[in-house]
Amino acid sequence: MATTNGLGSQGLGQGLRALRANWGWIVAFGVIALIAGLIALGSVVMATESAVVIVGVMMLLTGIVEIIAAFSVRSWGQFFLWLLLGALYVAAGIICLQNPFIAATLLTLMLGIALIVGGILRVFLATQMRQGTPWGWVVFSGIISFLLGLMIVSHWPASSFYVLGIFLGVDLVFIGTGWISMGLSLRKAS
Repeated sequence: MATTNGLGSQGLGQGLRALRANWGWIVAFGVIALIAGLIALGSVVMATESAVVIVGVMMLLTGIVEIIAAFSVRSWGQFFLWLLLGALYVAAGIICLQNPFIAATLLTLMLGIALIVGGILRVFLATQMRQGTPWGWVVFSGIISFLLGLMIVSHWPASSFYVLGIFLGVDLVFIGTGWISMGLSLRKAS
């Protein structure tokens, strides 16, 4: 029985045909992302600053929306809580925009600590996994996260100038190669 709600084989087939017809655009997007990643890796300080500015703009916009939403709340307690939350987001966004490197210092420290804690938790969770599960890979990823976080924190605050830029660059390179390979696979399938 063929379905037309987009969840069945007919909907999936139509979606793949539409993607195959646009494989060139998918590859082009991947190339742009890959080039952007390489540029970011070539100038990690600039990429760090750009990443923090983008985060600052998002926080500023979120804060404004939170403040507007506060006026739709009925009770005074919730109103002040939403208003305070919005004001904190706006303040953090302004700090990110006015001095991206101070914000990068704080964000890098939080990232390093999060990687350390996440790595420890992943290793602990792996010890709780049952036999036959890929617990070894979970332990490995936990150790890598822990060591990466330790490297970031041990070189902090100097690491603040390049860590976020490196992460952004590597992420863009992986995104770009993923889109390129997906587009080329769609081309072969057509």
